[in-house]
Amino acid sequence: MRAIFGVLSLLVVLAIVGVMAKKQLQAVNSIGSSRPAAQAGADATTAAPAASTVRAQSQQIQQQVLNDVNKALQQGTDRNEAAEK
Repeated sequence: MRAIFGVLSLLVVLAIVGVMAKKQLQAVNSIGSSRPAAQAGADATTAAPAASTVRAQSQQIQQQVLNDVNKALQQGTDRNEAAEK
């Protein structure tokens, strides 16, 4: 009886892990397609082409983060300069 419950609980755990892994993979695959054009990059009028490899996607995300940080820093500098005047 114990062995049956052990096997059943193992199957339930495997099913839960499988469902979670499937959801994570779907989320990773939909990152590029679900973002609005305004968030696609520094220039909202030209959207970057979809990256075909994981490495290209990673580099694209890193470049976007870098652009966003630089934009935020520039906005802070502009705001400070405006407040000093």
